[in-house]
Amino acid sequence: MSDRNTETTEQKPVPQPEAPVSEAVPAAGRRRIPLPSLHLTSSERRLLLLLIDVLALNVALLVALALRFGYTFSWATIFEAPIYFIVLTLVWFPWASFFDCYDLARSADASQAAWATGRAALLTAFTYLAIPVYTPHFPASRLSAYLFIGLASVSVPAWRVLYASLFSQPTFQQRVLIVGAGASGSELARALVSTPEHGNPYAGSGYRAVGFVDDDPSKVGNEIAGLPVLGDRYELRRLVEEQEVDLIAVAITHTPDIHPALFQALLDCREQGVGLEPMTGLYERLTGRIPVEHAARNLYVVLPVSDSAMQRLFWAAKRLIDLASAVAGLGLLALVALPVVVSNAIWSPGPLLYWQERVGKGGRPFRLVKLRTMVPDAEEANGAVWAVENDERVTPVGRFLRRTRLDELPQFWNVLRGEMSLVGPRPERPEFVSDLVEKVPFYQARHAVRPGITGWAQVRYGYGSSVEDALIKLQYDLYYIKHQNLYLEMSILVKTAAVMLGFRGR
Repeated sequence: MSDRNTETTEQKPVPQPEAPVSEAVPAAGRRRIPLPSLHLTSSERRLLLLLIDVLALNVALLVALALRFGYTFSWATIFEAPIYFIVLTLVWFPWASFFDCYDLARSADASQAAWATGRAALLTAFTYLAIPVYTPHFPASRLSAYLFIGLASVSVPAWRVLYASLFSQPTFQQRVLIVGAGASGSELARALVSTPEHGNPYAGSGYRAVGFVDDDPSKVGNEIAGLPVLGDRYELRRLVEEQEVDLIAVAITHTPDIHPALFQALLDCREQGVGLEPMTGLYERLTGRIPVEHAARNLYVVLPVSDSAMQRLFWAAKRLIDLASAVAGLGLLALVALPVVVSNAIWSPGPLLYWQERVGKGGRPFRLVKLRTMVPDAEEANGAVWAVENDERVTPVGRFLRRTRLDELPQFWNVLRGEMSLVGPRPERPEFVSDLVEKVPFYQARHAVRPGITGWAQVRYGYGSSVEDALIKLQYDLYYIKHQNLYLEMSILVKTAAVMLGFRGR
């Protein structure tokens, strides 16, 4: 079964005595304590976190209003001044995104969750108090302001500690059985199985893998990627019941090759209410990446589902935002240019700007412009090479510009010309593209949209310096292209600000 299942004529064998179930996973004879079950998916967990975070903040505001301003602690107060609570909720979102408060791995760690949400709630409270007209007149009473700040910055972290302690328990996790123990199934298993020595970035996702089903007799009874292979396709229904499976992840790359007996068993399990999902879908949701190397020739895995009227409206709004940001960005460039010119004259004489050919939308080349950060003629000796950390060719001024991403400011000229967008896949150099198209599946698909000054790959992965890095960045880029929406755009911009303020550029 692994990745291909070519046995299409095999008849069902005579039933054999059931093999003992692996000790690694609880069996029917050792069932879990029958506690109330609330098996939350990753999206449900994020929604729960968001709802309780917002509730905690608004309750903190309501308590402060009731204790210091004589409001009643009831829904009547919310209906009387709804703008107070709406504004507080809206202020929370950018700070929560800035500190990555809805990263499920961080949310599953009590100390990390408390630290991230505590800072986000504190800055939300300060920002809220600084907004006139649409917020209560807290500045008139410093004690009231302190009370609100204290309640907000304590209540949200306290809830997150409770979440990390309670919702990491098995009762709240979806149990996943992976069908296919080949390359695709192993990759999914590695994303789900705990690896304490290196840390698992997808811990806390709400999914717990219990094992594999695979038809290869040499695999049954053994472990692959930290999970046991529990049986073959004829044991699927029994294993689903024994292991209390909530979701079956089908990790067979070429779905037309699924054996008829396996196909029927999957349908039987679905009939009983067990979820079915391709490995690519679950992996995409867990990681924020499209697993192109496991997509075979299934274009639906990579491409957007549809081109709806709302999507067209989004594209129009995106272009308007690009134009407005280009004007603002070029204004900021005018302020930065003079200090850079003076600094370059002292430490690295040469031109202010650096022009470089890149590949844009539709595979068309264009000239990208940046503030020069390297010594003049830096590539004269070795030609185009991957960016590396601590590159000796970078000037002292250039190092600061790269750390803060200020060297990207001139690209607002490319945005104004329509060659780039504020958010999108970073444009690559033609010298690298020709090689990557040959080595990386679906690489050309990233040219379906305008390249961006910043992007999903930049805030989730950073810089790449190899073909392997290019593959991972492509997975992020294709996720962005497939799921473009206003929230994702704003999230990328907020995370970019965090990178800039944290001097994490290179």
